[in-house]
Amino acid sequence: MTGSVMKDSRQRELWRHLDQVNDPELDEPVTDMGFIERAEIADDGRVEIDFRLPTYWCSPNFAFLMLEDIRTALEGLSWSPPFRIALHDHMFAEEVNNGVALGKSFAEIFGSLAEDIDLEPLRAKFRLKAFQRRQEAVILGFRATGASDAEIAGTTLADLDAPIAIAGEWTQQMRRYRDALLARWPNLSQRDRIIVSWDGLPVEERNLASHLADLRSVRINMEFNGAICRGLKTTRYKEMELIDGEPTLVDFIVGRVPARCDRTHTTTS
Repeated sequence: MTGSVMKDSRQRELWRHLDQVNDPELDEPVTDMGFIERAEIADDGRVEIDFRLPTYWCSPNFAFLMLEDIRTALEGLSWSPPFRIALHDHMFAEEVNNGVALGKSFAEIFGSLAEDIDLEPLRAKFRLKAFQRRQEAVILGFRATGASDAEIAGTTLADLDAPIAIAGEWTQQMRRYRDALLARWPNLSQRDRIIVSWDGLPVEERNLASHLADLRSVRINMEFNGAICRGLKTTRYKEMELIDGEPTLVDFIVGRVPARCDRTHTTTS
């Protein structure tokens, strides 16, 4: 394998790993949110990541969670490169960057300012919301295929894993929901039902409509927050998020309607 081919292969692997890092509050990839400003692989295999958030005062615990997850993603790269992750244009950039590089906890970085905050309950809260948002997408996907509420309520892991004659975003949502299920219940069997509450209780057919209404509320809240984040970042860095050439909430925040454009991963020097 030539050097350029190897570098291209590693670049694709790098983006695959970065695509798995989500904004914890929104359950959307940081790559889709535009937070990754630069992801460059040097000739010696070293990786450099530049990261920016929508505002100067974005919550430092959110910033820390995302940078910690990026570090974990980079540690999983096949060639085990040295790497540097840099948060830019943030009021605590220096503290967070130095702390993440040294593997420090949030409390260790911020000392008395952190007030002994344990970020695990916050992560758990975000995992719950992500689980709910992904479950709604799967339920709506099954409904789109004509499945009845009884069939949806009785769906098992085997049904989720079976080939489905539908392509596109729903297939991706099924994989994402499966990941959330197995992260929550690693020993889930193929016979176990998968439309369940966060506590693992099956959602019965008679309760599916009200359950779906609750999930919808979670999703709308997350989508609204995501639109605000995109709008703030767009305004701050004079960029425009382009989604199929159609007006979105971001367009109203920024005050203009974009032309059609396709998103691609790029690296800059």
